[in-house]
Amino acid sequence: MNIEIDIINRSKKGEKMWAILIDPDKVAFSDLPKLCTYINTSSCDYVLVGSSLINNDTFDKCIIELRSCLQKPILIFPGNKSQISPKADGILLLSLISGRNPDLLIGQHVQSSFALKRSGLCILPTGYILVEGGSMTSAQYMSNTTPIPKNKYDIGSATALAGVQLGLKFIYMDAGSGADFPINPSMIKAVKKEITVPLFVGGGIKNQVQIEKAWSAGADIVVVGNAIEQNNSLILNLNSQLKCN
Repeated sequence: MNIEIDIINRSKKGEKMWAILIDPDKVAFSDLPKLCTYINTSSCDYVLVGSSLINNDTFDKCIIELRSCLQKPILIFPGNKSQISPKADGILLLSLISGRNPDLLIGQHVQSSFALKRSGLCILPTGYILVEGGSMTSAQYMSNTTPIPKNKYDIGSATALAGVQLGLKFIYMDAGSGADFPINPSMIKAVKKEITVPLFVGGGIKNQVQIEKAWSAGADIVVVGNAIEQNNSLILNLNSQLKCN
């Protein structure tokens, strides 16, 4: 399965998807088999793996273990150029278009380009947009950038549109891991109005209501991470409620 084509086609059909984000530094290796069991029986569509700060050995080990027991497609959500593994199905090649840090706009991409080509991964060129989530997050601190203010919808939509005009095939809006609150539905709606590519939305999402609000506002794929790290059984609860229509 070509994940890029799959996401684009499902988005065009109006399908709503959700993904689980796993941070290898926050999930114990011994807990991965149990987590995989939960995920395999869930209605989630994709599993994202990565972090702003991560031990490389932990990353590789996590991907290999997930590949052995997971029945869902695995996408790398890289925090830096070293987070590449051919054991995954694809990678969100993130360009931090909301910031002005050249290293995260193109610098690390240049350094990892040959390794990425050798990996054989399906590459999803993605405009990454950080949005204010109430407190400083790891992504904000590590990227040394200022997120877009939560109520500056015009800046958010203009940034996303610029990314699409540059040729990026996906947009990912993120309030960051551990955000106090998710991205305002009005921000999501404003961004989706201006773009035609699939829209990921993550950060601060903790329950079914917040997922469905993001979907209704225009998100194609909603990403849940920190809440599931804190309570794996939340996956089962979400599974009984999401996509039941």
